[in-house]
Formats: sequence, C-alpha cells, structure tokens
Amino acid sequence: MSQTIQPGSKTFQRTVAALAIVAAIGAGGAVAVKQSNAVAAGSTPVAALAPPSANAGAPAAVAAPSISLPDFSVVAAKNGPAVVNIDVRGTTKTSYDGQGPGQGPGQGRADAFGDDPFMEFFRRFQGQGPRGGQREVPTHGMGSGFIISSDGIILTNAHVVRDAREVTVKLTDRREFRAKVLGSDPKTDVAVLKIDAKDLPVVPLAKADNVKVGEWVLAIGSPYGLDNTVTAGVVSAKGRSLPDDSYVPFIQTDVAVNPGNSGGPLFNTRGEVVGINSQIYSQTGGYQGLSFAIPIEVATTIANQIVSTGKVEHAKLGVTVQEVGQDIADSFKLATPEGALVANVERGGPADKAGLKAGDVVRSMNGKKVVSSIDLPAMVGLIKPGSTVKLEVWRQGKLIALDATLGNLNDKVAAVSATSDRAEQASAKLGLSLRPLDPNERRDSGIANGLVIEDAGGAAQNAGVQPGDVLLSVNGYAVTNIDQVRQVVNKSGKSVALLIQRGGDTIFIPVRLG
Repeated sequence: MSQTIQPGSKTFQRTVAALAIVAAIGAGGAVAVKQSNAVAAGSTPVAALAPPSANAGAPAAVAAPSISLPDFSVVAAKNGPAVVNIDVRGTTKTSYDGQGPGQGPGQGRADAFGDDPFMEFFRRFQGQGPRGGQREVPTHGMGSGFIISSDGIILTNAHVVRDAREVTVKLTDRREFRAKVLGSDPKTDVAVLKIDAKDLPVVPLAKADNVKVGEWVLAIGSPYGLDNTVTAGVVSAKGRSLPDDSYVPFIQTDVAVNPGNSGGPLFNTRGEVVGINSQIYSQTGGYQGLSFAIPIEVATTIANQIVSTGKVEHAKLGVTVQEVGQDIADSFKLATPEGALVANVERGGPADKAGLKAGDVVRSMNGKKVVSSIDLPAMVGLIKPGSTVKLEVWRQGKLIALDATLGNLNDKVAAVSATSDRAEQASAKLGLSLRPLDPNERRDSGIANGLVIEDAGGAAQNAGVQPGDVLLSVNGYAVTNIDQVRQVVNKSGKSVALLIQRGGDTIFIPVRLG
C-alpha cells in the first residue's frame, strides 16, 4: 500500500532533504557538503528515512551511519597558490599524407593541445601510426605543475615539457617566469623545473604510500587552460599497469581531469599530494571516468635524482616477465595465480648471475609481495643500480631464495633463451608434432637445444601454439626429447605451461589438457 506525502508536511521536507544529499553524491561531489553528521536543520538523517520492514517479527535493522561529503574548500584555498600553469612552446615532427596545406590530416598545423601528453595516451589506444613523410611543425602545449620548494623547484610530467624550447610558468598571482627544465624521465613521466624566485608557496607531500581505494581525492590544475580548476572524486584502484608504463604502479581515480591537467597534483583530504595526474583513458580525447596519477613516492624518488645529479638511473634485473594466469598457476602447482613468471633471462645479466631461470615465478622482492607481473619491474626500476635484492622464487613446486645484484638499465646485454637437445614424433595429449633442431637451425637461431613444432592441433592449437615455434620447456622443465615431454605432461594436472621460442621472443603459453 503506497503512502502519499503532502507538500508542506514534515515528512515531505525530510524526504526532499534526503533526496538532495543523494543527488549530491550521484553528481560525483559536484555539490559540496560540510563534514558533519547533520543533514539539514530540523531534519532526520538519511538512514532514519527507510520505510519499516514488512516483516514485523524480524529483528530491527541496524541503522547505517550517515554519510557526508568532504569539504575541500580549505585544501583548495591553502594549496591552490602552489599549483602552477605551464605553457610550452617548441617544435615536433609530425606525419603527413602528402596532401597540400589545409587538406586532410596532414595540415602541418598543431591544435591548441597538440603537445599535451594526455592526447598521446589516447593515440596509443587508437593505434594511430605515421602516414607518409614527416616534417617539423610548431607546437603549443599546456599543462600543470606544483611547487615543492620555496626557491622555485616544480614537479610536472615529462610529456608536458617534451620537445620544449620555451617553458613559461604562471602563478596564481599572475606572475610569469621562464623555467629551466632540470631533467625529465620518460619511463616514469616525471620532470623537474626550476624558476628564479624565492619565498614561494609549497604543497605538502604525503610521506607514505597510504592511499586507500575508495578514499576521496582532489585534483587542481589547468584543464583547457582554465587555471586553478578544482575537481574531486575517489581512488578507484591502485597499482594499475598501463601500456608502455611498466615502471609506474598508477593510482586510478574517477577525478575529472582533461588536457591541461597533466602534471597537476592529486591531494588527499588532509591536503597532502599523493600523486601527479598523468593520463586518462579516452576514446574522445576528453575525460570519460578513468584518470591515472603517478604515486608521489615514485615521483619524489625520480625528482631527487634529477635535482642532485641531473639525470635518472634505473636498475634492471635482466628478465622478461609475463602474467601468471590461472592455467599457469595450475601447471606450476601454485595456490594462487600471483607473481611474475620469468619468460626470458639475459645472458650475463643480474638475473643470470643470481641463478634465475626461465620458468621461475618471482613471488616477492625484499619481502614485498609480487602479485602481478607489473609489480616486479616497478619495484626494480625504482631501486638504485648496484643494490642487492632478496628474491623469493617458486621453482618446480617449491620456494627458493636468491640474492641478485641489480644492474643499470643503460647496460646492454645479449638475451638468451633456455633449454636442451633431440626429439621426434608427436605428443597426442598436447596435439603437437615435434622434431629436433638440425645443426643449421641451431646455428642460425642461436638456440642450443629445442624441439621444433612442425604441426599444432587440438589443445595446443587452441592455446595459440603455432607451427615453427620451438618448444623449450614444459612446466619449467627443459625438454630434450619426446620422452621428457610425455613424462612431464603425464604428471601434470589439467593444464601445462609451454615455454616457446617464437622469432626473437620467448613466451609461456598455458595449454589446458582435455
């Protein structure tokens, strides 16, 4: 039986007040409500407005605590003056399709945000490539940054100042300064600028990685050149990996950021910077609900190197890793599909010297758990070259401990595959037809031992194994003949992991067995 609420009644007023708060929450925080448990003068908290249960005999429900939105006005007022607008002018090479000026995509004209790196992230997902030749065109980009030292040290994104010939920093008091780029690191997308000024306002930086999924955060920046624009949202996820950005475990948020927000700070409710707004996922070039920030601990690690030495050095372990899926976990008898699966080891590199092998699964480094394959390069890349790290590795059904002394990413080392010698016939259970490498194939490919896959059918074909691939190992065991393949497969459960050499790459392919 429905209940009619008369306009002007107390029930009507309470209902309107409750709906107003729900609308504010649904609008993503567009309406600011002070941090208070009070809903409105003389009104009842939202939880108290729930209708009585139809089951009169049921226990009374426990009222949920009332929800209030954070008031970011203090954070914006205090830290806004330390957020700057960055104007970048320079030249860049652009592709064209041979058409004349003003025709088609190759007009030789940069749009207002053509140099803004947010667009680069968009282009990656669109798969846009060069068409025709290239020529240099002037660029004009806009971005944001924030002051971390009163003598004029500013953090921003590396892509904001890429190809820059002239960088101008504009403060909220309308003063403008020509900035010097002290250094930038494309691998983490962090850059440091310096302006000739003193006694500048600065932002406080968070001292630890204590950002929580679901907590409120605030962005201040210059989207589309609109200085000191404030937007708010929540942290959607942490440790997010993005294409070509394996050194950064991004903070994902639903804070509205757009071209021009690049390099601006992301604040928590205490007014501390927890990240640098860097990228968005978009099919239009504008905000669509997903934005990504570089954790401040990553940014400060890079910035300290730039300020002290003028350059950035990243450590390396010397392995290629891939994700551990459920099929791989089943094949390797792992309780959970976690860790970084070593697919390739560089000959003479740090991992090789430490004893790491293709087929190992790195589960932790220096006591910190490796959950996803992105975690390992992110951890390694932020450690000083020459440091020794402790690795916990899953190998052939048991955990082992290894110590590795990290190298320098700039060092060049030849890659190596793994494995063994001789084979023929077929493995019916896998659906593979195998034969040994002949001497010429060994010489040309550089593979000492392996089984050439002449034909793939059944489970192996469905998993993506191709004729011409070279089988190196099964479930982490190097195979030298067909009997070894059969022995490992017969001892396996519902799936096996094949280490395959394809061209110059080695990859693990999980194959589910019937």
